[in-house]
Amino acid sequence: MSRTDGTGTPGDLAAGGDLAKVTMIAAAAAMGGFLFGYDSAVINGAVDAIQARFGVDSATLGFTVASALLGSAVGAAITGGIADRYGRIRTMRIAGVLFAVSALGMALPFAIWDLILWRVLSGIAIGMASVIAPAYIAEIAPAAHRGRLGSLQQLAIVLGIAVSQLADYLLALAAGGSAEGMLGPLQAWQWMLGAELVPALIYLALTLVIPESPRYLVRIGHTDQAKEILAKVEGGGPARLDRRVAEIRRALGSEVRPKLSDLRGRFGLLPIVWIGMALSAFQQLVGINVIFYYSSSLWQSVGVPEGDSLLLSLFTSVINIVGTAVAITLVDRIGRRPLLLVGSAGMAVALAVAAYAFGHATTVGEEVALSFGWGVVALTAASAFVLFFSLSWGAVVWVLLGEMFPLRIRAAAMGVATATQWLANWAVTVSFPSLRDWSLGGSYLIYAGFAVLSLLFVWKFIQETKGKTLEEMTG
Repeated sequence: MSRTDGTGTPGDLAAGGDLAKVTMIAAAAAMGGFLFGYDSAVINGAVDAIQARFGVDSATLGFTVASALLGSAVGAAITGGIADRYGRIRTMRIAGVLFAVSALGMALPFAIWDLILWRVLSGIAIGMASVIAPAYIAEIAPAAHRGRLGSLQQLAIVLGIAVSQLADYLLALAAGGSAEGMLGPLQAWQWMLGAELVPALIYLALTLVIPESPRYLVRIGHTDQAKEILAKVEGGGPARLDRRVAEIRRALGSEVRPKLSDLRGRFGLLPIVWIGMALSAFQQLVGINVIFYYSSSLWQSVGVPEGDSLLLSLFTSVINIVGTAVAITLVDRIGRRPLLLVGSAGMAVALAVAAYAFGHATTVGEEVALSFGWGVVALTAASAFVLFFSLSWGAVVWVLLGEMFPLRIRAAAMGVATATQWLANWAVTVSFPSLRDWSLGGSYLIYAGFAVLSLLFVWKFIQETKGKTLEEMTG
């Protein structure tokens, strides 16, 4: 909703507010999400080539793929403190530098342990970006548009995933149809990992032109600068800006930076922090990143050629983008909670069907294959799963994590919740190669069970936040 008299409700656009400018600022911050998506998924096209290059078993391969997620948990856990001490923009710049350095390191590894170390460093950058982008967007966005603007983070993530899958396919094609093929002095998979340097440098450049969060500026006492930014993004006259700064100051409660100890409550942590952690965990326990980290390897495991499996991965990424666009359209119209409920129900059904289809894979010697009919069922179910995830849990969780916590603990609570997300992601990712060897259908049935539990969790614990200002979030 927009007002033109300069006295609109807190967080709405008033006279002088510029939604287009706010959108551009949010999109620039979401470039961290693009890097997050690219870095997370680019390994998909390189999995089999890495296993062949270094001669590692399934367990070591799983740990190599998942090692970035351990770094992500660390990055997410430390970002709240860094962001509150040095500001949101400087934190983005630190993440950008880590993305760039790790991209070069991953492209030129000496051994598997070397690659793992660089992936841990890239994971720290991913973890930092996964916290700072939604936190910053939530703090810069007017309340009436915060859901859509917050969803730009997920849109950037899925675009990063899609670009990584496209890059994997084109580089493998240029190298003779295989990630193990040579392109100049390097194998194709090395170019896949090193190409991240380009968006990393773009991200660093964008952090030089976007403003600091007005809420951070109020925290450190730079109220005049905060008013200037609020005037640009929300509009309004001097009286309205004074009132907005006073509201932010009251919500902050004090000028003391939040610490992890501020999250303590009756059951170890405040209830809202537990809810945020559970929300983050369920987003990963449904197995979504099995699709994006292992889909090429997964389809090859049931008889699909490498080139076709990379195309299927790209197709899945396109569906991800479509679902995210739906979420952006609906999140501020029907709310966060209804989208999560619909998504959980749809994922549960799709995963159960996929489990049933993969259970019909046949083995002849060392060759595993699905019949054409069951292959179509598996592809349709996997695509439906990605669609339901992307229009609900993919986008909405990031929106909720950016807005659900009280302002005085937001950065610290987001760090803990996002670290939980990365640990759950790690557990799913590192276990999948072994689960796949045990039973591909059984592993998808486990993910279906978590989808059912996620529906019950949302029904019981998640409250609607649509249309509320950040200052109204009291936990």
